[in-house]
Amino acid sequence: MGTKLLSGIISGFACLLLISQAWATPTDTLNLYVSPGGKDSQTGLRPNQAWGTLARAHAAIRNMRRKGEIKGPVKVSVAAGEYYLEKPLLFTHEDSGTEVSPVTYTSYNGRVLIHGGRKIRGWKKSTGNWYSTQLPEVKEGKWKFRQLYINGTLRQRARIPNTGFKIVKGFPDGGEEVHYHTDCQRFEFAKGDLNANWKNLDDVEVIVYHFWTDSHLPIQSIDTTTNIVTFKHKAGKRFTDDFTNKGARYVVENVFEGLDQPGEWYLDRPTGTLYYIPLPGEDMSRVEAVAPVTEKLVAFEGLPQERKLVEYLNFNGLDFMYTNWDLPPGNSNDNQGSASVPASISLTGARHIGFTNCTLRNLGTFAVEISTGCSDNSFTNNELGYIAAGGFRINGGTEADSPLLRTGNNLIRDNRIHHFGEVYPSAVGILLMHTSGNQILHNEISNGWYTGISVGWRWGYQRSISRDNRIEYNHIHTIGQGLLSDMGAIYTLGVSPGTVIRNNLIHDVEANHYGGWGIYNDEGSTHILVENNIVYNTKFAGYNIHFAKEITVRNNIFALGRLEQLSRTRLEPHKSVFFENNIIYWKEGELLSKNWTDKPYQFYLRPIGDKGTQEVTSTFDMDWNLYYNPTQPLDQITFNGKNWQDWRALGKDQHSLYADPLFIDAAQFDFRLQANSPAFGLGFRAIDMSKVGPSKVKP
Repeated sequence: MGTKLLSGIISGFACLLLISQAWATPTDTLNLYVSPGGKDSQTGLRPNQAWGTLARAHAAIRNMRRKGEIKGPVKVSVAAGEYYLEKPLLFTHEDSGTEVSPVTYTSYNGRVLIHGGRKIRGWKKSTGNWYSTQLPEVKEGKWKFRQLYINGTLRQRARIPNTGFKIVKGFPDGGEEVHYHTDCQRFEFAKGDLNANWKNLDDVEVIVYHFWTDSHLPIQSIDTTTNIVTFKHKAGKRFTDDFTNKGARYVVENVFEGLDQPGEWYLDRPTGTLYYIPLPGEDMSRVEAVAPVTEKLVAFEGLPQERKLVEYLNFNGLDFMYTNWDLPPGNSNDNQGSASVPASISLTGARHIGFTNCTLRNLGTFAVEISTGCSDNSFTNNELGYIAAGGFRINGGTEADSPLLRTGNNLIRDNRIHHFGEVYPSAVGILLMHTSGNQILHNEISNGWYTGISVGWRWGYQRSISRDNRIEYNHIHTIGQGLLSDMGAIYTLGVSPGTVIRNNLIHDVEANHYGGWGIYNDEGSTHILVENNIVYNTKFAGYNIHFAKEITVRNNIFALGRLEQLSRTRLEPHKSVFFENNIIYWKEGELLSKNWTDKPYQFYLRPIGDKGTQEVTSTFDMDWNLYYNPTQPLDQITFNGKNWQDWRALGKDQHSLYADPLFIDAAQFDFRLQANSPAFGLGFRAIDMSKVGPSKVKP
């Protein structure tokens, strides 16, 4: 045995011996230390004996836990500084704590940055105001990235056009005459919009914005005779903007010839050259340029079917930044909500994992995914911002899977989620798919390009695992921003008994051609309670139903929709909604849009007597509501094309009123009611918005 190897074994044994003797009683907290200036050969027991890496602390705790040497809590104090990762921190069931012996990683003297990127140096002035640097790993094919950050801010890949969009001119694979979900691989472009002679054409990407998705399509060929571009793989939808025959909008990115504006960059992979045009005032000898390297920062990988879970690990006051990911060949990002994009922090088979007071920023993926076999995890008081995809995705096994693979009862509370969908704009702020019993509380969700919160993942009335989710006291605003269609601040799918959407504040929702609703019950939404929400300043309706069953919508304020106030798309042989005790306040647009008609149908009431099945006329109930448009008297208002008297003759709004609700100040969006509001006489209860959004003071 070599002298160095023997010395290392003795040193490691001595280190573990010291650690095992480091507390007085089995339940005392074991304190360990990590510092950028530390060394992994040290004991880790004191700040001046700190380890240099989180991986070293992680390995030491695992070894001690395996030997039964840890009985009480473990606290890993991480000193301020940057900790670079070439691969993610991986926690398995062998790293678990227990209820009486949890492990906590926490910052203790300043900002701790868990860093998945690499700083880029060696900038040299090139042609004009261009700067360039050489990256040998890129040239060797070992590194590729689609994000570049200068002083912590994402910069734009070279693109055409610099602002706005190009428009698809024709549809060789089918337009309005084919189903919107027809896979298409070609479109016709306007003459001169695309160029077959672009440098590194193989790396150029066309991004098409259509319907509710963004399709990312690498170019295979450009025919300038027919003006047809063919892509390496298909998009999952036709190249119309929506259900009309209007051409979709698109941009071209990562095109060398588009490098012409300050703040743009281009990666020439064959030569390994990175080009950048600085913004005014940027000194390339002083800026911090970072490109991401690792795809994931932290992974919790339990084995739920073997009942080997990762448990009782906590992370407090840590910053996580920079991850690198690109769509694999054949994936154009067709899944609704960008659901195929992975996450920088991922949980599988995990329970009692907690992240508190952390920052997740500048990520190339979703921020967090809570996947199969997870429960009782919590993410509280965190900030998630400038994310390529969405904030949180929770998704477990379906009814066809083992119950051990199902996911639920997680807490997402008091988080700020902002500027998400920066690369994949169809991503959702918080996406709940096949999951139940989660609490989504007191979050602020803003500056996204698509839906804020999405609940459920079954299209239609078949069985769904999604149920009993609570969506409460969230502040959702500046959503959609006019880029995509068919979205809402809160969106639901499928049968979801016990799910509650309550006390949320929603405003400034903007879609492209259609959509942009406040609360949107999409296909098959069933047995959901929607109450005490305030929704205002939406492009389309504050409340919208595509098709749904027995939704209870009560005690909400829907105000100031621009084009419509309430909408329902489909007539079905059942009650879609019980709509009562709501206030609808508007100055423009249609009150009841699309299809608020009835048609007789057979309803199975009970298996007794000859009246078990009865003919029923009403497909929705509306009553005890308060309507008011300060610009029009009641005799000028239409209710689905009918005047007030004819509408009530149909059995609708028998006890409802048309009267000023007496808001404190509607012009300033203060929708509190004055004490003498007529709404109170209808049974309306005051809505308390003082608790909406994240807590002002963090614990």
